[in-house]
Amino acid sequence: MNQWLSTYPENSIVRKAYSFAEDAHRNVTRDSGEPYIIHPVAVAKLVHDWHLDESSIAAAFLHDVVEDSGHSLKEIEKQFGEEVAGIVNGLTKLKEFKYGENPDAENIRKLVLSFSKDLRVILVKLADRLHNMQTLTFKSTTKQKEIAWETVEIYAPIAYRLGMQKLSGELEDLAFPYLYPDEYRWLMDTVKEKYEEREVYAEKLKPVLRKMLEEVHIVPVSVDSRAKRYYSLYRKLLRNDMELEKIYDLVALRVIVTTVEECYATLGAIHKHWAPLPGKFKDYVAVPKPNGYRSLHTTVSTPGGKITEIQIRTKEMHEEAEFGIAAHWAYEQIKDSRAKKDSWGGVRNKKELLWVEQLRNWQKSFADQKDFLDSLKVDFFKERIFVVTPKNDVIDLPAGATPVDFAYHIHSEIGNQCVGARVNGKIVPIDYELHSGDLVEIMTQKGKKPSEDWLRFVKSSMAKKYLRSVTREKDRKIKKALPPQHIEFKIVNLDRPGYLKEITSVFADLKINIVFLNSQIDPRFTYSIVTVRCPAVQQEKVRKILVKVKSIPGTNEVSFKYIR
Repeated sequence: MNQWLSTYPENSIVRKAYSFAEDAHRNVTRDSGEPYIIHPVAVAKLVHDWHLDESSIAAAFLHDVVEDSGHSLKEIEKQFGEEVAGIVNGLTKLKEFKYGENPDAENIRKLVLSFSKDLRVILVKLADRLHNMQTLTFKSTTKQKEIAWETVEIYAPIAYRLGMQKLSGELEDLAFPYLYPDEYRWLMDTVKEKYEEREVYAEKLKPVLRKMLEEVHIVPVSVDSRAKRYYSLYRKLLRNDMELEKIYDLVALRVIVTTVEECYATLGAIHKHWAPLPGKFKDYVAVPKPNGYRSLHTTVSTPGGKITEIQIRTKEMHEEAEFGIAAHWAYEQIKDSRAKKDSWGGVRNKKELLWVEQLRNWQKSFADQKDFLDSLKVDFFKERIFVVTPKNDVIDLPAGATPVDFAYHIHSEIGNQCVGARVNGKIVPIDYELHSGDLVEIMTQKGKKPSEDWLRFVKSSMAKKYLRSVTREKDRKIKKALPPQHIEFKIVNLDRPGYLKEITSVFADLKINIVFLNSQIDPRFTYSIVTVRCPAVQQEKVRKILVKVKSIPGTNEVSFKYIR
């Protein structure tokens, strides 16, 4: 038995779930040839390491049982209770979820709904995905690419949004060689020496940094170095002309201290000895990211003119940066064991998870699958920026967002009446590209109407939605005000030879050109429907057409409408 599993009592649902899963998967093997039980054990171990509750760990053991064996969900509920069965049910439904390069919007809706009801479903799913990615080499090439694409496009961004930075990075790095093998090999060959060089340099800086902190009576919990993840580095290189020299956080130093006060004292000590680069300081302690991430980031010029990024945080902040929302609930359970179950309940009252509730509500507003998928990619599963309101609230927007996106996020009327913005106290144009940390203030003008041209530069689906609705209303009013261009007549008649010729003669006699003529016969070959379109004419001529057509033998019904 695994050592970690022996820490749970013999009669616990965790041990019981292990035995149940072992029996259910007996004599079943994975693609690697190993016993299948290795997979649920690995997933449960990850969930255990994230300090989730026993129900989550039990569900991790059982997550493949319903689909892969003869056991039913009712049996799971009877043996382990409604809570565990609910998580297993959510995970079983997610088995149907496929993204790949041809996404199905309905499956993504199911994904959204599953984890907005109980966050443990997606946390166990993320553990399942991590172990599957670690053993992806045994799948076919087609399957490898499909699973890797799904991981990068959906699961890694969800992990990031849940504050699980470490997991998000791991998932991306595992997917990278399967998605872009040539680029991966190039990166490995190119950065190996640079990484080693920076690691050696970082090691030399550590004792110097510790000595700085001793001067201000700070004993850090740890001072270590962190290498930038490969996939993250590749994306950053794409934005920086593939020049490694422009990447300052190839290897960054991380200082863990005891209190928030020590975070700022550490920052002061570092800036006293090493000059900070202008515009490269980010305070995510005073203004955390919407996913809960807290840390101080500074980029300084260290001895020898090297540029080095340093992160400063407390131990609790570090745990949250590694394990995100899972760490948050672990702390809540430690503080109050009675609140254990409630802490995993509805997320709507959790400020740091407000986006989950927003996502659940937001996805209901899309009838069109393509619009839903496109918006989902931009608004929830792509790179984000975090800007600040004058009241110090953090607004989460897609990368490349503008003051107009920000304004519509605040309120539709603010967006409609936007005439300009101040960013960090300076007036900027409304198509200015915002950056993380910007303090944004919108200038409005009462009665001002938005411009259709704004659709050219806005990035968020919210802004696009409002602008399109305003544009549609404007087009409708313009169209209504325009004079009619054509008149269309619909004539129902008894089908007979020569009828069409008599109809066209009516228009010819009145010297009116026909621009469209069509005749459709009903399935019983009794009636035909004739459609005639001509340029708009005066009411008197319309009246004459109606009278003449009605007088043609066989005419049953005549109607007309103006076309603008």
